[in-house]
Amino acid sequence: MSRRAFATALIGAVPLTLMATPAAEAGHRPLRLIGEQIVPNALPYEGTVVGGLSSIDYDPRTGEYALICDDRSAINPARFYTAKFSLDAKGLGPVTFTGTKPLLRPDGTSYPPLAKNDPAQPPNMRTIDPEELRVDPWTGRYVWSQEGERSAAARIDPSIREAKRDGSYVRDLPIPANEKMAETAGPRQNLALEGLTFAGFGSLIASSVEGPLLQDGPEANTTSGALSRITLQSRSGPVLAQYAYPQEKVFASPNPPGAFATTGISSLLAVDQADPTRYLVMERSFVTGVGNKIRVYEIDTKGATNVLNTPSLADAKKVKPVKKRLLVDLADFKLSTVDNVEGMTWGPRLPNGERSLVLVSDNNFSATQVTQFIALAVPSERL
Repeated sequence: MSRRAFATALIGAVPLTLMATPAAEAGHRPLRLIGEQIVPNALPYEGTVVGGLSSIDYDPRTGEYALICDDRSAINPARFYTAKFSLDAKGLGPVTFTGTKPLLRPDGTSYPPLAKNDPAQPPNMRTIDPEELRVDPWTGRYVWSQEGERSAAARIDPSIREAKRDGSYVRDLPIPANEKMAETAGPRQNLALEGLTFAGFGSLIASSVEGPLLQDGPEANTTSGALSRITLQSRSGPVLAQYAYPQEKVFASPNPPGAFATTGISSLLAVDQADPTRYLVMERSFVTGVGNKIRVYEIDTKGATNVLNTPSLADAKKVKPVKKRLLVDLADFKLSTVDNVEGMTWGPRLPNGERSLVLVSDNNFSATQVTQFIALAVPSERL
């Protein structure tokens, strides 16, 4: 999702930074920073401008990474990239892009920009707002989410779609009725379907709504959090369950008062494919005059209320949300900047029981922001 972030102009590779970490739980090793890399701003690649990278996923078939771009065909056709970089326990190497393909509509054409959207077209032919892409562990195809549109000019449902590796359209998966754009219900503009991950060894798909649905109460602010929804469905389509996720309140007051401030779920990632109840949730926040805060929480859906058929979380009684605990706050590391980080994936396993967690930022195609890759080492006992 496009969000303004703290103004930082930075170009080139950032040297390796190590060992600044949040305090570990008793008896547990702390997470540590392996390193970061910054991609040159407005990098040209195969006739496109690299930027707007809203998600990242490791592809075990190639050893590379797939990244979706949230350009709504305004700069270049809506698309995804592939990239490679070295990563081990001691460092993160420079990022090299290896390919790009447009995401295609059922008729084989690219998606139109918002200004040229045709409301008379079927939903899967209209403009899109791409957010998260995952590699299907069974087929190697891509499954990706997009936020749709809610405005005076158009109301387009968000969606989860499957594409072949060349970007060609395969199908839409069903989404819950409560996540569709009704006049007074459904997702808010730019706070719709964003997080996406496979679970249960690829048999399940989990997705998250970035902010509270209109019927679920107000957005988070500096005094209170909000409830958004996480949905679990079969890879074949049927929706199985939905859970309430308690978002944190906005971490600071904007300067000047009343200026833009937001928080929401930007990425979702299964912790262990053998356990479809545990996920990492990235909460991405931005406050004007303050900057970004990026926190990753581990959540557990066991014991949470299935709210699939709950019309309103704001009005519901005795809804038990998912359990959550903070895994990492990027402010605790010595990074060059904490920008608009939106995507995360597990990378290669490391020695000594550590797992690599790779993050990427969306620079919003802004000269004052950066495309930032970050690698963390997560000890196995922390999960």
